[in-house]
Formats: sequence, C-alpha cells, structure tokens
Amino acid sequence: MAPEVTNELPREVVIIGAGPAGLTAAYELGKAGVASTILEADTVVGGISRTAKRDGWRFDIGGHRFFTKVGRVEKLWHEILPDEDFLMRPRMSRIFYKGKFYDYPLKPMNALANLGIVEAVRCVLSYLWVRVRPPKETSSFEGWTANAFGWRLYRTFFKTYTEKVWGVPADKIQADWAAQRIKNLNLISAIFNALLPRRNQTDITSLIEEFQYPKYGPGQMWEKCTELVQAQGSKVVFETKVAKIRHEGGRATAVVGSTKGGGETDYPCTDVVSSMPFTALLKAMDPPPPADVMAAVERLTYRDFLTVALVVPEASGFPDNWIYIHAPEVKVGRIQNFGSWSPYLVKDGRTCLGLEYFVFEGDELWTAADEDLIARGKRELQQLGLVDPSVVEAGYVVRMPKAYPFYDATYKANLEVMRNWLAANASNVHPVGRNGMHKYNNQDHSMLTAMLSVENILGHQPPHDVWVVNVEKDYHEEKAAS
Repeated sequence: MAPEVTNELPREVVIIGAGPAGLTAAYELGKAGVASTILEADTVVGGISRTAKRDGWRFDIGGHRFFTKVGRVEKLWHEILPDEDFLMRPRMSRIFYKGKFYDYPLKPMNALANLGIVEAVRCVLSYLWVRVRPPKETSSFEGWTANAFGWRLYRTFFKTYTEKVWGVPADKIQADWAAQRIKNLNLISAIFNALLPRRNQTDITSLIEEFQYPKYGPGQMWEKCTELVQAQGSKVVFETKVAKIRHEGGRATAVVGSTKGGGETDYPCTDVVSSMPFTALLKAMDPPPPADVMAAVERLTYRDFLTVALVVPEASGFPDNWIYIHAPEVKVGRIQNFGSWSPYLVKDGRTCLGLEYFVFEGDELWTAADEDLIARGKRELQQLGLVDPSVVEAGYVVRMPKAYPFYDATYKANLEVMRNWLAANASNVHPVGRNGMHKYNNQDHSMLTAMLSVENILGHQPPHDVWVVNVEKDYHEEKAAS
C-alpha cells in the first residue's frame, strides 16, 4: 500500500482541464504555495465558460450569468478580476410561443393576455385538477413539472423546449434537472408574487433581477486566472489529452498526457484534480476498472451543443439576454442577444444573435457544414417572424461537445458504481466541475467543488463531501426578499 500523503510531504498535483473548476483548483493551490500542472486538451481556457472570438465578435457559450449564493465564490471572482471589469446587467428572458412573448418566470397578467381568457381558465382548471389527482409518478421531468404547473401549462411551456434540449421524450428525463431550474415556481406562487403588494413580500422569494458579468465575457475571467496561476509557478500544457492515469495500491501515481503529434509524457502525481468527463476519466484508468464498472460508464451519456452566431443591426435585436423558443416547427431552442449581455461583445451599431441548437455529437446538425447551419439559422429566424434574413451580415458556428450531462432514469445508480470504484482504487483522484462529476453544476458550483477539493488535498479535517454541492432544496436563482 502506498504511503498516505500528508501536509508535510511535497505535492505534485496534476489538474485535468483548464475550465472554471480546474483553474480555480490551480489558483487555490497556488495561494497555499503548491504549484500544479494543468493539462488542457484544447488551445484555449475556460471550458464551456470560454468566450469564443471570431473577427472581433465575442460569443458566450450558452450565456453565463455571474450570480451565486456562495459568498466565497463571489469573493474569488473579484479576487481574479478587478471590480471595474464587471458590469451589472439586468436579467430578462422570455418564452416565444405561437408568435407571442411570455415573460419567464411566468407572470399571470402577461400569460392571461397572451393565452386568452378561455385558455387561461383551462390552465387554471388543469392546475387544480393535479391537486386532486396528482401524476402517478413525479420522478420524471414530465411528472414533476405537470405536478407543479398542471398538465396544460406543462405541455404549453415546458414539454417542447425540454425535449429540444435533451432529444428524448420528457418522461425519459429525470426530475433533478427541473428541480434545479424551475423549483418552487408553481402557478399559485407566481400569482401570489404578482398580486401581493411589495410591502407585504418580505417573507417570500423572488428571482434575481440583475447579475454581474465580465465586460468581455466569462472567458475574460479564465484568461486572467490562467495568467495568475502561471505567475504562481503552475504550468498550463495545451493540446494535451489524458491517455492514461496509472494507479496502484489505491492511489493514482501518474497521469500520461498525449500530444497531437502522438508523443506521450508522464506526469507523476500525489493528487489529481479532474474536470474531464467522468466517463473519460474511468476509461483512462490503468489498469482499467472491471467489466461491471465499465458497463456503468457506457450507460452515462451527454447532450452536445452548438451556436450559430448571426451579426445583425442593433435594431434587429431584442432587450432580452435570451429567448426560449418553444415553437416545435423549428430546431433552434434558445436565442441569445450578446449585445444585451455586454456592449463590449459587439460593435459598430450591430449586435450578434446566438441561435442555440442542442444536438448529439455526430448527428446531422453536428456534422452539417457551417454554411448550411448559418443558412438554417437565417431561415428559422424568418420562420419565427423575428428577423428578416436579408439584414444578416455574417455568421459563425461554435460547437461544444458534452455540454450537458444527461439525467436519465439510471444515471444515479451508474454514478454510484463509478464513484465507489474510484474511491477504492484511486482515492487521490478528485472529480470536480460539471462534466467531471456528471452533474448539472453551474459555474459557481463547479468552482466550489474545486475549492473544497483543494482543502481536502491540503488536509482539511473533517474532509468535505464534495458530492453534496448543488443538491440544495431551493431553486438556484431564488433570492430571499428583504
């Protein structure tokens, strides 16, 4: 059995991935005087929180608002970037359905005006009916959401969009995703919030109305963080994929990095912080896990993502940060207006609309030529009646594999098998972040998992259970009114 690492022994920490979790881990280790080696498969930092750049335009991958309930994470943001590099931006999002805009979260008066009195009454009756006859099961997204909103509102506002995001029927998706996205936003609480005088709202919750955002996008933070960790003495090795993680006696001993040219380098380690997909992590273990563990690995899946960014006149944009597209006749799921995120992302009286498509790597959209995707984006904007395609000046495509860990009916059981094997066979490997833990962590949650893992590496007692991050019962965008 290999000796246990203690605070007194020198550390060789290898960090896999230069996204928010990996760079946070490197930065926190550096503050404690521990340099690390960060292996990044790409040529840029930030992971899904990068800022893509094309011809002077900047695109956020999915939209990353900087808000958090975790004070130490917010403090770290401002430790990395000075206050003057943050903007305070208003939060605005709507649902586009049957040619009309619905406020989101749903506001009764707006919904009533758009639905019409007859349909609105049907929705309320549907909601009351599920109070009498709840769905038989609420473990799926469909059952959970129908129970919270009623079947009619569920089919109107949630079913189409959710099935676009995941590419499967809504009853095949676990309720975990709904709980983190729309928890407590039921029809009664929406009416209560809308109609109650503000002076009487001290004991209820509301949604954040503004958020912080780096001037040049979230990638600005992670580019700056990279400079800081390099100044601390850590190394960032780009275009290096993990080929193997050698382990013996219950501990990882070395990470083998593979470059584009096919060369391999051994990086000895006392600890590994991994933000690479949990499935890829276990596939890299040498010797490999047994067949039952590998079967669990194969059952975990991901949803991939691409953005078609179209440059249009500023007047062709909209005030929202993003719009949810619930229209089933088009494949676009959400449209960002990058000019509403930050004026520094756009230029010259023009803005950039980011049309988001949720895909599976290798499917017809993922493999389509960029010019065909740009043509589709223009066509769908016209089909929705949002933008005349003749005003589109330029287009770009950004692909992001493994953007969303898939929450199917067996993912928890598969994760448990994988976690147990890793703890028993490589206890000094610390999964962090979204893909690293196969968990729908936001940026702040990803950073927190890294911060707690660093404290574990440095000998915090008792050790943190990093897996309890982002399992809080309240909705992640709620704030207490005061």
